[in-house]
Amino acid sequence: MSKLQEILEKHEEFAPIIQSAKPFKKLDFSASNQALTSRDLSETSVFSKFVFDEMLAGNTFAGIGGYGENRIIYRQRKHFNNEDEQPRSIHLGTDIWAEAGEPIYAPLNAKVHGFAFNNHYGDYGPTIILAHTLDNLTFCTLYGHLSLESLEDLFVGKSIAANEKFATIGCYPENGDWPTHLHFQIIGNIGDYKGDFPGVSSIQDQEHYLNLCPDPNLILRIAENC
Repeated sequence: MSKLQEILEKHEEFAPIIQSAKPFKKLDFSASNQALTSRDLSETSVFSKFVFDEMLAGNTFAGIGGYGENRIIYRQRKHFNNEDEQPRSIHLGTDIWAEAGEPIYAPLNAKVHGFAFNNHYGDYGPTIILAHTLDNLTFCTLYGHLSLESLEDLFVGKSIAANEKFATIGCYPENGDWPTHLHFQIIGNIGDYKGDFPGVSSIQDQEHYLNLCPDPNLILRIAENC
């Protein structure tokens, strides 16, 4: 277990990132979900209808899940299948599937580390990365697929308090052209990245990246049996 994991496990003061009244339902985008294998979800409108109408029972639930998941849905997105590198399919964060406009709150005190509009089909779209310090250890959290409005009035070093609203979930296509959701990821060492960081790795690199990016539920604290 890494030092960051130990610190996150012992702290209990994290604010909810999304304060939805809807119950959470765990979603599966791996090959074990047989409903995915026969679907063409390359059109975002079709993908969105599948998620919210079918998987979330007519938007009755908020969706959750995906950390460490080997996702077959990335096979339909060129962003994850570059000919010059290994195909990427291992999801490094947790997705929270909710409607556009859903407020996002800081889980603990933070400063803006970076932000960007990663404007490529299948990418993060508007992205904010926050830096936090706990027990003298600094780490980052990444928030992807936000609204463009979330990037307004930001600057590197801006202070954001725990439980402060600082962003909203974006709509497609500005969110990277995905069904509306938040990609939330913990990053132990962000290196030289600013406003971006890999959210999906190749199978070959998964051990490295999963060690670098521990389970977001260390902060989210959402019941695993949801």
